[in-house]
Amino acid sequence: MLWIKAFHVILMVTWFAGLFYLPRLFVYHAQAADPIGQDRFKTMERKLLAIMTIGAVGTVLTGLWLLLGWWAAALPQAGWLHVKLTAVIALIAYHLWLWKVVRVFAADANRRSDRFYRIMNEVPAILLIAIVIMAMVKPF
Repeated sequence: MLWIKAFHVILMVTWFAGLFYLPRLFVYHAQAADPIGQDRFKTMERKLLAIMTIGAVGTVLTGLWLLLGWWAAALPQAGWLHVKLTAVIALIAYHLWLWKVVRVFAADANRRSDRFYRIMNEVPAILLIAIVIMAMVKPF
């Protein structure tokens, strides 16, 4: 199980790297005025989304493996795990929203400001803090 846990963390880091960087690309894309720059951002966003989706799927699959193998018996009394899983579900929803935004930019249909994307860029940091504290400290 330790190997699965190690791969879970590696895949999670891959996923979060994309979660932190993709909204930053949206900030720059929203500021881009020239067609060449906009096309460049479309390519970068599409490729980053693909890589981070691999990390997301791997994180979820290894997490489920750990959940079924190690923590299934402890699930009813592990309040920290319930909070962590709720944060992970929120993270998946955020990832799906990012997927939608990539499609909006690809269609040249963005109506949001760079400031909006700067604010949305903070969401994964807040969720990361919650997830790590729940997984490491297990406060309840």
